Amino acid sequence: MTDQSPTWPLAPNPWEPTGGRPAITIRNVRAICTQPEGIRLIVVKIETSEPDLYGLGCATFTQRPRAVVEAIESYLKPMILGRDPNDIEDIYQTCYLSSYWRTGPIMNNALSGVDQALWDIKGKLANMPVYQLLGGKTRRAATLYTHASGKDVSEVEDNVRALMARGFTHIRAQVAVPGYHTYGTKADPGLPIQQPWNESAYVRIVPRLFDHLRTQIGDELELLHDIHERIQPILAINLAKDLEQFRLFFLEDPFAPEDIGWFKCMREATPIPIAMGELFVNQTEWEVLIKDRLIDFIRVHISAIGGLSIAQKLAHFCEFFGVRTAWHGPGDVSPVGHAANLHLDLASTNFGIQEAHIFGDQAREVFPGTPEVHDGMMWANDKPGLGVDLDEELAAKYPFGDYELMHQDFPPVRRIDGSPIRW
Repeated sequence: MTDQSPTWPLAPNPWEPTGGRPAITIRNVRAICTQPEGIRLIVVKIETSEPDLYGLGCATFTQRPRAVVEAIESYLKPMILGRDPNDIEDIYQTCYLSSYWRTGPIMNNALSGVDQALWDIKGKLANMPVYQLLGGKTRRAATLYTHASGKDVSEVEDNVRALMARGFTHIRAQVAVPGYHTYGTKADPGLPIQQPWNESAYVRIVPRLFDHLRTQIGDELELLHDIHERIQPILAINLAKDLEQFRLFFLEDPFAPEDIGWFKCMREATPIPIAMGELFVNQTEWEVLIKDRLIDFIRVHISAIGGLSIAQKLAHFCEFFGVRTAWHGPGDVSPVGHAANLHLDLASTNFGIQEAHIFGDQAREVFPGTPEVHDGMMWANDKPGLGVDLDEELAAKYPFGDYELMHQDFPPVRRIDGSPIRW
């Protein structure tokens, strides 16, 4: 039997390298999996024909990580081996169009890992931080919001005050609904893992939380809240109206992406600032919301929409309509992904706020150069590229666990009658 394997490159450069530089080619693409904090992370490493020149990009889709790894290794890698890593836009478009059916979190995250790694290489070639390649700094650091929750309003207040003492000026507040599963708070250890969800109890307790916080803490702190698409649209509109008086910095994800038609109703009903986009994977989901000024902050997960290239275009699009950026930044974005968020934050005139995740010592050892957080802001280290490296030997000490299905990370959430709801 003859060897039927392809001859690299499968998709050769459509033109000769330009700019007077010696030709550089992509010689390897690897998906590296690690979970130093118990959260599954995927980082793409692109190695080049120059031995010490490589780039890193975040491809983390923690609920379906093995599917993303397969997409990187079986589909994108053969397309870009032998290509010139300078051609970021052409590689992006070629990969994006290659599957015919476009968008979706698996292929988008795979593409993001490649795209961010190419930007990292570009910065190293230029000996500049990526934010310089995106237009240069428009601020010295990115203001952050972080999360405070608790079993009752008093515990939330205590946690808010502790975060204020650390310099945070923007805090998302969530409170448990006694006896029920509540997004953003720790589960009650005295109740079953699969606690039910009660919309009515939730919409009653949240205004009481913010009334308490404003009464006890005052007006200077910027407060945020995340509905997390968990209630019926009409209830979300009523809750937004109830929260108006507490002057939130924004109310996040009042509706699911499937319910974006409700945003016009909300805008007509209340002026409360709205953040949306954490679950978006397709530009048609955000286009109308932005151009019709139905949201105030775009909240996309940069790797879920395809990477830094498309996120910069989205930021520029938002700028024309007065929409500010608030990129998704939880623990299931790797330090490389947080660095990508930060570089775009620094270069965007319409930056609004950046979600914070404070990485522990293990993650920071695996990812040297993880952005620093202090004074309520995230700071770039100004190294070339994205500024974050990966210690592969340490990363290998934190392999993925044996579990795979989503319910082992995120137990199904059900109403009292047993019907499932969106997580």
